Amino acid sequence: MSLHWTIDSRDHLVVAVADGDVTRAEIEHYLHVLDGANAMGYRKLFDASNGDTSMGTDDLLAIGVQIRDRHSKGGMLGPLAIVMPSDKSELISRILGILAAADRPMRVFESIEPARRWIDSFPK
Repeated sequence: MSLHWTIDSRDHLVVAVADGDVTRAEIEHYLHVLDGANAMGYRKLFDASNGDTSMGTDDLLAIGVQIRDRHSKGGMLGPLAIVMPSDKSELISRILGILAAADRPMRVFESIEPARRWIDSFPK
């Protein structure tokens, strides 16, 4: 499994780390777990600096649709910091566009330290 996460209910923080080739099934499972833990409103730090994916356009768009569906259901969505090298941002630009459409703070970073400081600046 290439995607690992921790949900901290005390700090209202989800930290996910992609390490290797992340699949559509892994992302769908991650979203399902967040739903089940009522953690969609938590602050999220998604570190994809060592991740990659072989998902095609259809898979990425299907994930985007699922994310958009969660946005449309209302409720509070927590701030999202995504860490990824600049050469990978084109790979998931469609998903980033869908994420940016949500009514919540979101930023993309190239390293973990500024992303951590930014996400920690939001209240629990």
